[in-house]
Amino acid sequence: MVTVTGTPGSDPTSADAAREAAVEAALGKLDLDAKARLLGGQDMWSLPELPEIGLDSLVMSDGPIGVRGTRWTADDPSVALPSPTALAATWDPELARRAGVLLAQEARRKGVHVLLAPTVNLHRSPLGGRHFEAYSEDPYLTGRIGAGYVNGVQSGGVGTTVKHFVANDAETDRFTVDNLVSERALRELYLAPFEAIVENAHPWGIMTAYNTVNGTTMSEHRYLVNEVLRGEWGFDGYNVSDWMAARSTTGAIDGGLDVAMPGPRTVYGAPLARAVRDGHVAEATLDGAVRNVLRLAARVGILDGAEPAVAHTDLPAPVDGEALAREIAHRSFVLVRNEGALPLPEGRTVALIGAAARDARVLGGGSATVFPAQVVSPLDGLTAALPEGAVTYAVGADPNTELAVADKGFTLRAVCRDATGTVLGTGSAPNGQINWMGSDLPEGVTLPHSRLRSSGGTPIRLHTVELAGTFTPRDTGRHAFGIKGLGAFALTVDGTTYYDDVQSTDSDDPFISFFGDPELRAEVQLTADTPVEVSLTHGVTFPEDAAMKAVGFSLCHQEPRRDPDELIAEAAEAARAADTAVVVVATTERVESEGFDRVDLQLPGHQDDLVRAVVAANPNTVVVVNSGSPVELPWRDQVAAVLLSWFPGQEGGAALADVLTGAREPGGRLPTTWGALADAPVTQVTPADGELPYTEGVFIGYRAWEKEGRTPSYAFGHGLGYTDWTYESAEAEGTRADGVTVTVRVTNTGTRAGREVVQAYLAPTGEAGPDRPARWLAGFAGIEAAPGETVEVTLELPRRAFEIWDESAGAWAFVKGSYEIQVGRSIADRRLTAPITV
Repeated sequence: MVTVTGTPGSDPTSADAAREAAVEAALGKLDLDAKARLLGGQDMWSLPELPEIGLDSLVMSDGPIGVRGTRWTADDPSVALPSPTALAATWDPELARRAGVLLAQEARRKGVHVLLAPTVNLHRSPLGGRHFEAYSEDPYLTGRIGAGYVNGVQSGGVGTTVKHFVANDAETDRFTVDNLVSERALRELYLAPFEAIVENAHPWGIMTAYNTVNGTTMSEHRYLVNEVLRGEWGFDGYNVSDWMAARSTTGAIDGGLDVAMPGPRTVYGAPLARAVRDGHVAEATLDGAVRNVLRLAARVGILDGAEPAVAHTDLPAPVDGEALAREIAHRSFVLVRNEGALPLPEGRTVALIGAAARDARVLGGGSATVFPAQVVSPLDGLTAALPEGAVTYAVGADPNTELAVADKGFTLRAVCRDATGTVLGTGSAPNGQINWMGSDLPEGVTLPHSRLRSSGGTPIRLHTVELAGTFTPRDTGRHAFGIKGLGAFALTVDGTTYYDDVQSTDSDDPFISFFGDPELRAEVQLTADTPVEVSLTHGVTFPEDAAMKAVGFSLCHQEPRRDPDELIAEAAEAARAADTAVVVVATTERVESEGFDRVDLQLPGHQDDLVRAVVAANPNTVVVVNSGSPVELPWRDQVAAVLLSWFPGQEGGAALADVLTGAREPGGRLPTTWGALADAPVTQVTPADGELPYTEGVFIGYRAWEKEGRTPSYAFGHGLGYTDWTYESAEAEGTRADGVTVTVRVTNTGTRAGREVVQAYLAPTGEAGPDRPARWLAGFAGIEAAPGETVEVTLELPRRAFEIWDESAGAWAFVKGSYEIQVGRSIADRRLTAPITV
């Protein structure tokens, strides 16, 4: 029997009391300036140390899928797990907990105390560009997976920062947009995952978002932070701003913001001390924020006199990162269609097709980027798994229709020089992208604002950064080169300087060098396998009042563009000669990334044409979809199988081979509805006059699809395996205040062992009414069974599943009456019902 319940939050203990005493003692020793200084970043990723109280510098790092650390470099590689959408597709909070344990292990190795994760914003619209970094369209599933992740990380003595609080559900105008959300929608949807994680995982941190909610920017939202998060829910962790989100000293501190990042220039520090002295901020308010930061420091073990929340002897056993990355990947793959093509029969030949089969896309673009020591592509994985000669490969179509950051074939290094041309230092460049944010500068290099001087008294200033090395082309033809970034650049390829000028932009996005569009600057005829010298030199300058001083730019590249029809014809010929064709289609970093939303759900390039041509040549065609969130699949009913692999992490190719060959079962279920954009009920992500009304209220995702009577391509919760399941019975019990229990019996009626995700949806009997969804996810559990085995699983449906937010009363209201508990394999495949009256 499997019983699914929430993980209780931590109860106060004597150890907690001792830490609080240490926090109060430390607080009492600090003067006003030290307290104010502690609340502002000293650089991009850390808070200042305070030796007078034995406080070390607190270090933070991005960490949804891997822990990058404080340096944007491959010199210290990171394990790269599958994307958060993939983790949610496992529908397994325990697996999410294990992922967290691994990431805590990685954080400790890199000297990181707090991960800036997980992201628990909802997939409100399929056009959200950063949805690959969030979990689901459903708040209950998001809360369960997020709580598992937080419990895992913090069991390893590392803090989490649940983000982005709140309603940060799109990227367009994310710094300024005012999202207008009803109180009911906020409570039932957007706040719900945060509330569940606070209750069930006791996170040590929350990050407030860039955006405004109902007229108040989140970094100053006293009601949502102080009254709801801290007051109603009892959150006792620290609240950190998203990077550069804090705009007002008094507004932020009175609004409940503890830490303003990044530094060294923030609205806290000296401005905050001055505001206290001038009587604009109560020192007690400042002390409350300092207390929260010191409590975090005590928990992670960097405050003298305080025992860490997890003793070294209590740390989890070491985790094999490669093995776990591979396990999460195959457990996350969602088989949405299979007409007998999978698993691949033994002894068959395979034509593997698609640029993404050779150059795997394993993670999404933006701040979540990490650099794994190795990446297993689908071509690598399938070639290793099948007999020699069984796999042939063809490009077919390239989704990279634009310049991308230079990668394959480039061997680069960064050389830093002062104004005289003297080399100050050198650093590695894992690809053509430089992102140095202060502490990650190469050894011996300081930014132009540094006051350090040479022995002769001349200021030592970084004047230029040259990204130099060789490029060995894979193909003969005209290669395109470009530049992403702002300022002065000189681009030289094979001895010829093609650009020497200044790039500028009208955008006010402080991260434009990171997320902006690359500019084409050269087209050069090159020969395959013949190395050439490449160099991109950037002049480093900053305004004196720049809030964030970082070096960021990219050398970009695009391979020669062959005639699309020729490539597709070659792929079709390869497919015709093989027993099975496996086509890998993908999005790109210009489609799915932090920093911008999508304009459509189409696969880039000629990939749809490729699939149609391949299946015409070989009806036994399997399509693997390498995207972090939904794309349109107009050919889905023509092919033999469709497998969604998300962004599968560094071991994705090995996991794909496991699933295609049948060594492993595809274990995923959809955490988000997949359908055509024209049918999607909620699509608006672009503000008008600075405002984005959430006019749909509580109807997003499957709730909205059902309300509008529209049929998606693949329903929420859908996913096939390699065996069959019969749902035998479902019995509901209890009308208790804390929820209802439903017991389900399921039999594996197939020929092989498998795993099933039993899903329970709660539906009001009769008409749901215009203000309530027809049904909603209320419980789920994964089970495993051998052929012929019957398993009984017990689901606990929480009281909250029966409640709505009463806006007139400003409180949760338990809705009495008759319900059906509908149990099945997805929201569209409900096998059993159990009536209940509460």
